[in-house]
Amino acid sequence: MARNLVPLSARHPSWFTPQRLLVIFCVINLLNYVDRGAIASNGVNGSLGTCTSSGTCTSGSGIQGEFNLNNFEDGVLSSAFLVGLLLASPIFASLAKSVNPFRLVGVGLSVWTLATAGCGFSFNFWSITVCRMLVGVGEASFISLAAPFIDDNAPIAQKTAWLAIFYMCIPTGYALGYVYGGLVGTHLNWRFAFWVEAVLMLPFAILGFVMKPLHLKGFATTESTKAPISEDLAVPEVQDTDASNVKESTKAMKEEFRNMFSKMKCASIDLNQFSRFIEDMKALLVDKVYVVNVIGYCAYNFVLGAYSYWGPKAGYSIYNMSDADLIFGGTTIVCGILGTLAGGYILDFMTSTIPNAFKLLSITTFAGAIFCFTAFWFKSMYAFLALFSVGELLVFATQGPVNYICLHTVKPSLRPLSMAISTVLIHIFGDVPSSPLVGVLQDTVKNWRETSLILTSILFPAAGIWFIGTFLHGVDRFNEDGEGQVTDVDGSNTTPLLEPIVV
Repeated sequence: MARNLVPLSARHPSWFTPQRLLVIFCVINLLNYVDRGAIASNGVNGSLGTCTSSGTCTSGSGIQGEFNLNNFEDGVLSSAFLVGLLLASPIFASLAKSVNPFRLVGVGLSVWTLATAGCGFSFNFWSITVCRMLVGVGEASFISLAAPFIDDNAPIAQKTAWLAIFYMCIPTGYALGYVYGGLVGTHLNWRFAFWVEAVLMLPFAILGFVMKPLHLKGFATTESTKAPISEDLAVPEVQDTDASNVKESTKAMKEEFRNMFSKMKCASIDLNQFSRFIEDMKALLVDKVYVVNVIGYCAYNFVLGAYSYWGPKAGYSIYNMSDADLIFGGTTIVCGILGTLAGGYILDFMTSTIPNAFKLLSITTFAGAIFCFTAFWFKSMYAFLALFSVGELLVFATQGPVNYICLHTVKPSLRPLSMAISTVLIHIFGDVPSSPLVGVLQDTVKNWRETSLILTSILFPAAGIWFIGTFLHGVDRFNEDGEGQVTDVDGSNTTPLLEPIVV
């Protein structure tokens, strides 16, 4: 049955396409991790002042020097975001069922922008720690909702490749953050690094509020019980542009914001919503495929988190790298981009399925572990860099497949929560404890080569855990109906939500 539909491009700017949506999300993700790298860089993080036995003292630099932080307090700053991320991720993921997700992203990025600017205005340890916690709150809105949007809009034959492009921004952002933080901290002041980040993120926060709402697959909205695609496209062929319609549009947007903030305000006391959240959590935690995937991801992230924090220091100690920051940063950028993209495209070439994703995860992680482990045995820096680069290429190939499983092993309405819980767990059991634990290990063995070998060996159990996943019966639930959704379109997702449709 034909209906008078206006192409989506008539209601959105001509530049607004699925590809550009992917670019927007990639830039936001990149800024998130540039911030992580910047606060860990020597230029921003700095060092304590020192005094020699003769009485000659040098002043400290960066955050650590200005606030006179000990190493424990300095380490707290690197993981303080987890508090906000842990508390806010399930909330944002649950609210996505009743509040338009794009508006939630706008709220979260606004919090991120204000918190990052606040880091630049901080005056002591506690003030900057609170700001770092709020940065985690802002990030929580984005990380739980961006991947489902990308998965909805990606061409069916390139879903993992699109996810790989998005997650490629993690190692790239970290590495750029090291360089950016070092340059700004050295030539200006560490505070400027945070202020510039806030200015760069501000347009994306505004975009979340002004864009016409887009709906995630599997989610009913409060405005209509129609399927998301039909609701978004079914508009009159001829639209009035007079002042009365503009008023109505403005009034509708104000009403939407009022409803959104009202729901967010009452979320903590809505017993029905809390009960639904508990049911959703139970559904995730009894899913063997999801649990095995996340356990493997935690072990994997444990190693990569320690690599990113201790890598330059270990390289300087073992191989006397005078430019360890630059060498590790450059290697991570190149290997992160190539490895992540390759993993996504290879899975698409194999045909994107959950069993194939587990096969790729286990094979690339095991092979990468062999190369990285062997690299630390060599005394030659050039042999080390050659083998370690190959190992990083293989290890980074996991980013697309591991998140593909998180998205496709659950029904559409659970995807935001799936991504949120996955992210929280890989931080709690992965990179957050790994850095201090590796520090304790190094204090015990006092040999960076041995410490690095012990750390790298954890990649082997990660590969083994993902190998177990190949024997599990994983069902792709991408096309299952969501809660309250009326499916009146083909669920194959061969046409992305944002593609112009001409009838």
